[in-house]
Amino acid sequence: MDLDDTAARLGVPVEDVDRVHRLAGDRPSAPLPAKADAPAILDRLAVLPDDAAEIMAGWPDPDSPLWTAELRWLLDRSIALLRADLGGYSWMSPGPVLPRERGLAWRHLYVYAYLAMVDDVTTYHRDHGIAEAVSWVTLADLGRNLAIDRRMHREGWPIMQSWLTLHARGGVYELGRLQHQRGDTAIDLHVPESGPITPDAVAASLDAALAFFPRHFPDEHYTAFTCSSWLLDPQLAEYLPDDANIVRFQRRFELEPYEQSEGPDADVEALRFVFRTLTTPLDQLPRRTVLQRAIIDHLKAGGHWHWRRGRFPI
Repeated sequence: MDLDDTAARLGVPVEDVDRVHRLAGDRPSAPLPAKADAPAILDRLAVLPDDAAEIMAGWPDPDSPLWTAELRWLLDRSIALLRADLGGYSWMSPGPVLPRERGLAWRHLYVYAYLAMVDDVTTYHRDHGIAEAVSWVTLADLGRNLAIDRRMHREGWPIMQSWLTLHARGGVYELGRLQHQRGDTAIDLHVPESGPITPDAVAASLDAALAFFPRHFPDEHYTAFTCSSWLLDPQLAEYLPDDANIVRFQRRFELEPYEQSEGPDADVEALRFVFRTLTTPLDQLPRRTVLQRAIIDHLKAGGHWHWRRGRFPI
């Protein structure tokens, strides 16, 4: 395997290809579902028709001209990399960020890796006694993220390809309003795009987690819930009313000291989450909600949002 040549053909840094090669090694991969079964699986994963049509059109059939040798190698080794960490709960990159404009195989390579993991991860769930309904609502975050990426005109994907490896390895579970990521001693909370984060919905999700993890992961012992997000930036409370759902969510947490270098660019993440665009000028963004106006006005005034981490005990 000539890693330099493979990287050149993929249009990515050789270091990224070398990482996949080292982590996957000669570990076994896994096949994709039968193509005939794929539409039903995509439907269960909440993949919308336009995205499903692209995935089916780009399917890595043995004789597909869309799939070059280097793309097939990357798909195979990315699946092997994920399978080797089944049960893991840390963020993981499944491979290099690809130039997705080059075609359907390039655009959806990591979606096919996700599909190849469905059997393994649902078996992992069953082995831990997790209800099928929880499995599928958790895994259906694939469809949600593909829809967001389409709305963002393909701007949103790179962070999503790493985020979705948590689902494919059994590291995160959607329990009501929140997603709960396993950890060492804390459950990390994530807020998907699925409606308002009302106090009642948050409380119900936390209660569900307090029952879920001792039942299904009895060897894991958690002492706190944590969250890392621009949503915890105290500056938001300067713009939002006291009874805003975000402000009430913030009040649950004791914030760790602010570290400027920690986490992703919070300005970018606020724009991604609130507006689903990273390139639209501020003057052209909608101002329909208090949160939208807060994000825009703060940035236009020269301010920046901060990525904050907080926790509260179980």
